[in-house]
Amino acid sequence: MVEPHKYDDLTHTIIGCAMKVHAVLGNGFQEVIYQRALGIEMEKAGLSFLREQEIPVYYDGQEIGSRRADFLVESCILVELKAITQIEIVHFAQIINYLTAYQLEIGLLINFGEKSLRFKRFIKSAKSV
Repeated sequence: MVEPHKYDDLTHTIIGCAMKVHAVLGNGFQEVIYQRALGIEMEKAGLSFLREQEIPVYYDGQEIGSRRADFLVESCILVELKAITQIEIVHFAQIINYLTAYQLEIGLLINFGEKSLRFKRFIKSAKSV
């Protein structure tokens, strides 16, 4: 079970970096452009991260494959980026599944494709396992 406010400072820093990127670039670019710009901002903020790092996917305690996450920040926050006009329920399911598969507690879904930056914080609870 995750503490309700665990990693709040870290997630706020990541979101702040994303807001800076969106304020400068706006919407309309491909995801990779936002990914590169967010990497620059997170580096300036002093965050440790891996970009497009292959992360193993587990099922029943066994590694069954891998997936490249957009960012793994400070070895504990999964950050998934989108550059689409509207986030849909399937994107929520995607990050929840990633948290379970990667055995992580906290994730951020950030969409640069809308007029205003949209983000959602996900917490893996005992109920979602």
